[in-house]
Amino acid sequence: MNVKQWMSIMLILAAALMLLIAWLSYRKRHLAVARTMILVMLSGTFYAVGYALEVLSRNLFEMKLSLQVEYLGIPFVTTLWLFLVIQFTGSAARTRRLLAYALFVVPFAIFFLHLTNEWHHLVYESYVPNETSSLPLYTTVKGPAYAVHSAYNYFVLICGLWLFVPMYRKALPAMRKQIVVLVLGIVMPVLFNLIFWSGWQVDMTPFGFVVTGFVYVWGIYRFNLLRLTPLAQAKVFDTIRDGVILLDYEDRIVGYNPAAEAQFPELSHAQRQPVPIGDALAAYPELVERVRVTGGKDDKFPFQRLGGMQRKHYSCTLSGIIDTDGNAIGKLLTFNDITELKETEEQLRENARQLSELNAFKDKLFTVVAHDIRDPIALMVSLTELLSEEQVAADTEYSALLQEVRDQARSTFSLVDNLLNWYRGQSGHIVFRPLDWNAKQVVRQALALAGARAEMKRIHLEEHVDAALAVSADKEMFDLILRNLLSNAIKYTGVGGEVEVRASREGDRAVLCISDNGPGIDAETTELLRQEEPFLKLASGKDEASKTRFGLVLTREFVRIHGGRLWFESGPVGGTRFYFTLPISRDGKNANGGDER
Repeated sequence: MNVKQWMSIMLILAAALMLLIAWLSYRKRHLAVARTMILVMLSGTFYAVGYALEVLSRNLFEMKLSLQVEYLGIPFVTTLWLFLVIQFTGSAARTRRLLAYALFVVPFAIFFLHLTNEWHHLVYESYVPNETSSLPLYTTVKGPAYAVHSAYNYFVLICGLWLFVPMYRKALPAMRKQIVVLVLGIVMPVLFNLIFWSGWQVDMTPFGFVVTGFVYVWGIYRFNLLRLTPLAQAKVFDTIRDGVILLDYEDRIVGYNPAAEAQFPELSHAQRQPVPIGDALAAYPELVERVRVTGGKDDKFPFQRLGGMQRKHYSCTLSGIIDTDGNAIGKLLTFNDITELKETEEQLRENARQLSELNAFKDKLFTVVAHDIRDPIALMVSLTELLSEEQVAADTEYSALLQEVRDQARSTFSLVDNLLNWYRGQSGHIVFRPLDWNAKQVVRQALALAGARAEMKRIHLEEHVDAALAVSADKEMFDLILRNLLSNAIKYTGVGGEVEVRASREGDRAVLCISDNGPGIDAETTELLRQEEPFLKLASGKDEASKTRFGLVLTREFVRIHGGRLWFESGPVGGTRFYFTLPISRDGKNANGGDER
């Protein structure tokens, strides 16, 4: 065989390799990068086949016909490679379509100029027979369009290499190998083209595609050239603190970070990547099945494994990876170690259990208080009242002392009674049963109960309540609210003072006011009373104003249960006025009397 035949065979071999790459890319045609690679390889194939025909041509007609075949690929191959680089790097995602139109203006112009070259000779001015050798049969005299196209090709090449520079610096080792493969694939034909421009008569550029074919086939099988773009690889390490495993669209592991390797040492046992997830993580079939059944959808699920002597808990997130064109190219499996959180949660459960036991003990304690303390104190109050009445009647020297004991017993009983009522309200043991009540009758009943104590201090009690005013309230709570406020008013009103109860209607609320003409409340005590605390401790002193006003806390809570509010107005002089609101009865005509239950 002569030189022409050997050259033709090599060119056909280059075309075959490029067709092989195009077929491999077609298998992954759902990726935009693979579809562009198909066009790059087809362009190179036309170039190589056409040049093989040119080498074997026997006259000018066959040579021109061969050039027509070559120019199905020559104008486009370099520009298609640049577009491949743009897709591979994820550049110009928003303007990619417009950029493609702009990039291919020159290639299509050259294609049509060559197609009509016989009319204008802008690509090839003339064809000169080669007198010294049969290879090539004719030497072409290049026109201005050919020079423009050559300059454009080198410009496109420089742009593509420039896009790779920053990516190569930041890329992982595996991705750098893919970048090198893509660069070599285009650089080799360019190097052969430079030999032609140096004065060599035979255009060696198509022979560079022989090297390109071998390099790309090697890159596809060795470095997974068409599996994932760098965008996906970069996303793996955005969450470097968590374990991350990167899978391709066939559920094969193509990468993982050090955190994932520390969590799953089995990952390092694989001799090479990619490796099916079912092989690498065969010890965790539930995890493998979960990854497979989700398809390309996002998923979040718990996972646990035994690591040494400790059970490890993870919150797993499976995210689908898509390229800038919206095509699914793989999956991202992230492992967030929540073992410490689970242990804390378990500790909280144990604390909750202990707290429940303590609450149960507290309930028993209050039950003891209710039955074993309250009742004896109530008996003590009755006995001290009887003794006090006898001693006062007998006018003995112990009468004042017994009166003090009686007052202290009453105060203690009131405190215990309020404490138990507050506890029942806090624990939900008090049932709220609102009914319609005539406010005037309920107030009168409360005044009657407080009358005996008021008479001891010669305090005048008054009420100014509209007989038609009806409220919706729980009777027991209403009684306790009035009893506590009246008790405080009588307690802090001097001998011969006045205590007044008023009620008025404001919209859908009834406003009740218990006022006295006592010494009032100083600023410090006022501030303490306005605090949202379960116990209100006033400043110490020798009079009754220094005692604990726990009843006000219970009163405030019961008013809130009714949907109302409690407030007061007072000063160092001028008495004190306590206000509270209750909802108006919807049907005042059927309101119950104060003595009904």
